Amino acid sequence: MTDPTLPEPHLEAHHHAAPMMPAATGPLVGLRVLDLTHALAGPYGSLLLADLGADVIKVEPPTGELVRFAGPFTRDDQERVYGSRYASRNRNKRSIALDLTDDADRETFLQLVETADALVENHRAGVLDRLGVGWEVCQARNPRLVYAAVRGFGDPRTGASPYTEWPAFDPIAQAMGGIVVSTGPDEDNIVRAGPPIGDTVPGLMAALGVVSAILHAQRTGEGQFLDVAMVDAMISVSTESLTQWSYTGRHQRPMGNSVDGNTPFDIYPSADGHCAIAAPTAPQFRLLCDLIGRPELAVDERVRDMRQRVKNRDVMDDAIGSWAARHTNAEIVEILGGHVPVGPVYAPRDWVHDPHVAAREMLVAVEHPHHRPTLQPNCPIKFTATPAGIYRRPATLDEHGPELRAELAERDAKRG
Repeated sequence: MTDPTLPEPHLEAHHHAAPMMPAATGPLVGLRVLDLTHALAGPYGSLLLADLGADVIKVEPPTGELVRFAGPFTRDDQERVYGSRYASRNRNKRSIALDLTDDADRETFLQLVETADALVENHRAGVLDRLGVGWEVCQARNPRLVYAAVRGFGDPRTGASPYTEWPAFDPIAQAMGGIVVSTGPDEDNIVRAGPPIGDTVPGLMAALGVVSAILHAQRTGEGQFLDVAMVDAMISVSTESLTQWSYTGRHQRPMGNSVDGNTPFDIYPSADGHCAIAAPTAPQFRLLCDLIGRPELAVDERVRDMRQRVKNRDVMDDAIGSWAARHTNAEIVEILGGHVPVGPVYAPRDWVHDPHVAAREMLVAVEHPHHRPTLQPNCPIKFTATPAGIYRRPATLDEHGPELRAELAERDAKRG
């Protein structure tokens, strides 16, 4: 039971996290990306570029983007200049507010286009074209520009889907992209994946596309348009299910925490939670049997090889499940760790004190102008020469508008 006299863990967690970096030092330092994104898919892609050091300029309408003022907020935040959803997707970015229906603001935006290496947006097809800032207009102002779009069903420029005009969010992408049909306890109880991979994976792929196209532009001077359809990204992630169906006529079926064709390869209830245990190879299986005190299983005819183990999955589930249920997660990891693949089921609170997470500095205490620091995951890509990470908290709306306009004025003055 939680001691009511002690602070709630999430209020103190920032004391155990790595500090923010003083400045951008990632491998993309020197590149500039304009960010006309909202919600999650687009902001996540530009976030990765920002974490890697690019100067990402978030262009928002004067009222702020879609989720800027959506909660939740911390208890002590009275100003509410942005909530947790916005914060998690928009660190390391500068903000400028521009009304793209206004001629002067539109021109300011196009001047920023002239200074940029790339632009990322995730509006429905045609929205920015109607505002006069679509790909063709931007390319005319900057032929080296890489223009990346993340849309539910792609853009007509790269393949005109009959669903181009349909709006889409994570559940639609997961459903149509093959994730939902293979996720859940069984075929009658399918579910979407918990993390919104229908948004984040397309954003990740868009970031890779941007970096690839920038390399091409640096070699040739030629910018280009690229897009990632959210549904296409999910189809790509479902490659094993597609290949299995193509070979056998059978797609990957939902099996809960198990894996089709493999056992032990599951998540088992423990004395104080759940723990993942996997031993797919013969040596790992024999070692697992020894470590859990069941060496006879290694020579049991019912589970002597993988085919028999899958056929008699109940024997494996009973043996490993009953053993795991008698031990805590810590005990299971102590016995199996380093010998067979094992890992406790973690929630965010468990990351705070995990030695791997600490050694890799995967949690960062991110500053806020009006309340305590809060945690965000650090960049998972580690570089020796150009370390990437979090160096700028999420911006208040138009926080960097004056300095960006000053930069444009200085550029115009140098042109003479």
